[in-house]
Amino acid sequence: MTEFSSISSFHEALYAGKTTCESVVRLYLDKIEQARHLNAYLEVFTEEALAQAAALDARIQKGERPGSLAGVVVGIKDVLCYKGHKVTAASKILEGFTSLYSSTAVERLIAEGAIIIGRLNCDEFAMGSTNENSAYGKVLNALDNSRVPGGSSGGSAVAVQAGLCQVSLGSDTGGSVRQPADFCGIIGLKPSYGRISRHGLIAYASSFDQIGIFGANIADVAMVLQVIAGPDAYDSTAAQREVPDYQANFRHNKTRKFAYLKDALHHEGLDTEMRAGYENFFEDLKSEGHTVEGVNFDYLDYVVAAYYVLTTAEASSNLSRFDGVKYGYRTSGKDLDLTDFYRKSRSEGFGKEVKRRILLGTFVLSAGYYDAYFTKAQQVRRLVVEKMRSILSEYDAILLPTVPSTAFRIGEKMDDPIAMYLADIYTVLANLTGVPAISVPLQRHSNGMPYGVQIITKEFDEENLLQIANNILQEQQVNIS
Repeated sequence: MTEFSSISSFHEALYAGKTTCESVVRLYLDKIEQARHLNAYLEVFTEEALAQAAALDARIQKGERPGSLAGVVVGIKDVLCYKGHKVTAASKILEGFTSLYSSTAVERLIAEGAIIIGRLNCDEFAMGSTNENSAYGKVLNALDNSRVPGGSSGGSAVAVQAGLCQVSLGSDTGGSVRQPADFCGIIGLKPSYGRISRHGLIAYASSFDQIGIFGANIADVAMVLQVIAGPDAYDSTAAQREVPDYQANFRHNKTRKFAYLKDALHHEGLDTEMRAGYENFFEDLKSEGHTVEGVNFDYLDYVVAAYYVLTTAEASSNLSRFDGVKYGYRTSGKDLDLTDFYRKSRSEGFGKEVKRRILLGTFVLSAGYYDAYFTKAQQVRRLVVEKMRSILSEYDAILLPTVPSTAFRIGEKMDDPIAMYLADIYTVLANLTGVPAISVPLQRHSNGMPYGVQIITKEFDEENLLQIANNILQEQQVNIS
């Protein structure tokens, strides 16, 4: 049994009788076992996945085609609810909690025949850029085990990178799909805010969070997006827009008009070798007939501050529900009054980074500081939205780095949270403005690690985004493997 390069090639073999869902599941179970040291999976649904595979095989033998994702092996980040299964957001405070319902995204995957093989490690409550903040241990980058895979969806990225599933789901609040995709040399898509229902996604910052997709090729990402996108009665923020056929036109090729942000390309934090790589890439695009022009973006140095003020404020509100009373971790301390019970349960249950962000969010919402921080950050957000819309009204897409450097070494930035936050400088733009963005691999650094390019299009223009990403991969002849 060999791996398949895409979902379509797998389905071609499956319906020709050359393979079975069960044999594919067993292949991935074996690979997961062999890669346990990477710590990508928190739990593997072995018996259940094999039973689902057997049921699908029985239907296929009868001549049925049980869904567009029949037999596709999917891993889900440990912030997505799956009925009857544990979900912890990689936090001690939800240790042992079993979900009472499934997220809309998971339900739609299963309805199309996908097999959920397990839940994937992540930074606690999706707060982090390295996957070192999980209560269940760090995830290792499969290309270099001494380096981080990125975060917060590090387990989801490594699962695709190391071939431990065909596609995976993560969540992206400020780059948590695109950044680990960049560090791991794969594709990571953050759709427009509202394109995919957030029902059943454990909230970090509700006006920023969006479920995203990891894959090894654009066709697989497009296929999964086709299934899980669309309106949802359970989520009032899900867009009431028709979902286009992403798979029909994503190979369409034509010359494009691209903008790059001069302030991003020449930012002092960007690795100099990567800067040269992007400059060469832009020249390659020009030689292929595309227009590539630099534009000014005066707000770049403000976006990280605005992002962290707003997201921590929302987090302090969203995470107030985890108090140890109805479910999850509860302190063993006795003879405590209610206030001390809450304090000890939350102090013991939450990790250091989550507590840092709750405290920061509570501070910026407090009397006397609300206008100075929260209101000002909202004003910056509005200016950034207007500027991005202005640029995207004149260009097909914006091109910029995904992150300022390649994957850094484990522990390298853990003692400097400000440096860690500043690494989000290029990814938070898409979350502040709600536009779709994708990271696709571009080149290898001299240190051996991959780095990618981030592509941004206007709201709900994922069709155009996927076309551009696919064309870039083809034109640059990028070898993701």
